[in-house]
Amino acid sequence: MNQLMRRQFRIYLVVIILTAAFLSVHSLSNPGENDAAYVRGIVFNDENRNQVRDDGEKGVAQVCVSNGIQVVETDEDGRYELPVSDDTIIFVIKPQDWKTPIDENNLPRFYYIHKPAGSPDMKYPGVEPTGPLSDSVDFPLYYEKEPTQYRAVIFGDPQARDRQELAYMTHDVIEELVGVDAEFGITLGDVVFNDLSLFDSHNEIVSRIGIPWYNVMGNHDTNQDVVGDRYSDETFEGTYGPPYYAFNYGDVHFIMLDNIQWGDGEYEGGFGDKQFEFMRNEIAYVPPDKLIILLMHIPLAGMADRPELLSIIDDREHTLSLSAHWHQQVHFFFDPATGWNGEGEHHHMICGTVCGPWWSGAPDEYGIPHATMVDGAPNGYFFITFDGNEYAIEYKAARAPASFQMNIYAPEEISSAEAGDTDVIVNVFAGSEKSTVEMKLGEDGEWVPMRRMLMLDPYIRKIKEAEESDSPPPGRKLSRQDPSTHNWMKKLPQDPTPGLYVIYVRTIDMFGHEYEGKRIIRINEA
Repeated sequence: MNQLMRRQFRIYLVVIILTAAFLSVHSLSNPGENDAAYVRGIVFNDENRNQVRDDGEKGVAQVCVSNGIQVVETDEDGRYELPVSDDTIIFVIKPQDWKTPIDENNLPRFYYIHKPAGSPDMKYPGVEPTGPLSDSVDFPLYYEKEPTQYRAVIFGDPQARDRQELAYMTHDVIEELVGVDAEFGITLGDVVFNDLSLFDSHNEIVSRIGIPWYNVMGNHDTNQDVVGDRYSDETFEGTYGPPYYAFNYGDVHFIMLDNIQWGDGEYEGGFGDKQFEFMRNEIAYVPPDKLIILLMHIPLAGMADRPELLSIIDDREHTLSLSAHWHQQVHFFFDPATGWNGEGEHHHMICGTVCGPWWSGAPDEYGIPHATMVDGAPNGYFFITFDGNEYAIEYKAARAPASFQMNIYAPEEISSAEAGDTDVIVNVFAGSEKSTVEMKLGEDGEWVPMRRMLMLDPYIRKIKEAEESDSPPPGRKLSRQDPSTHNWMKKLPQDPTPGLYVIYVRTIDMFGHEYEGKRIIRINEA
């Protein structure tokens, strides 16, 4: 090669390098021009509710859309643009006064899955290949003014392991909720018990309640034949959509979180940096007067990254978080010593479970296990009532009147001389350190305060004794018994006059709900 040719080659090489650098910079500064890496679409007012954007249906401005990390607001025409990978779920964060479509099982459909190759081969199918990215990924919304006073239903761990246990759930809980006066329901994980083929049957049953139903991922909802966390939620995604997301209803902002990190044959609790980034990005669009509720499966009490999670919301005045997983009811009130640096305290509640202790215990006359939870409370679910950005929580025991809010333990009969040494123990379902509990003996007795005790519930203790006896009752044994945080104790008065008495117990919880319970005891002469 002569000198002229070498000089021309060098010039040509420099031009190529400069051109490549220009294109690279241009691409980074104008990301919308990189079709392979970006999704675009319109969030629109689907006036005829056919889930297709017809002529004349306008875009909806200022709606948040996310790819699971970044969050953008739609422009005045309802348009958005977000980066995507080959494993991305794009979803709308439902705004106040708008609804997303629901499917035949009342599951909200607010997302678009982009997995061109689909999920890997696993025991339980995940997402089918979605193919190339659509030119426009559009999201329909329906305008409907929402009340600021309303109720939601909260399930913890329905967790059926087979169709028989789905039947238990159906007859124990679902049937009494059909037509319930509530706007929507939420399950806080462990929708099923490892058999992910039951998702569809479970959803069909819950759909008969007749309200939209949101779901959080639990450790028993994971694909457990995978290595690492990345593909552990594929079946959940194929059924319910993103494993973490958010939506608004009335004056409340709900953030549904995935704190299940799957490893080599086991899980641990954790949120991860990606989820924290999503939260920071989307909370930036939430007005400061909204109530923010974090919903997860594993309780915050044992989470190593709890302080980081709480730091994202500690500048907010109105917050709450809910979990399940422990198969008991516990209230936590986090303060600076436990990771909360905001005003006052952060209330975290571990909700009771639909399945109790995994559908265990002797069956009743209908063949349904008694399913008493490990803290002695009956299985059931919660109602949360919202009034603007205020909330109140109330427990509902399965197949029991709404007024059934406590169990009272006392002997059948004692002598008057024994009374002063006899304990009355009350398990106030979902009670907390902020509850007041009082009792009196007889109509004319004096109301006296009871003392909260961390202790094993006496009824669950008797159940376990029977299960370990030589002639145990039928049914699966309870797995364990744990001390209850909502038991109260008080001794009977000294030397009462012999007779048949009613023990009255009354309680007022942190929300001002008042409940009363009664138990009859016979007091004999000494």
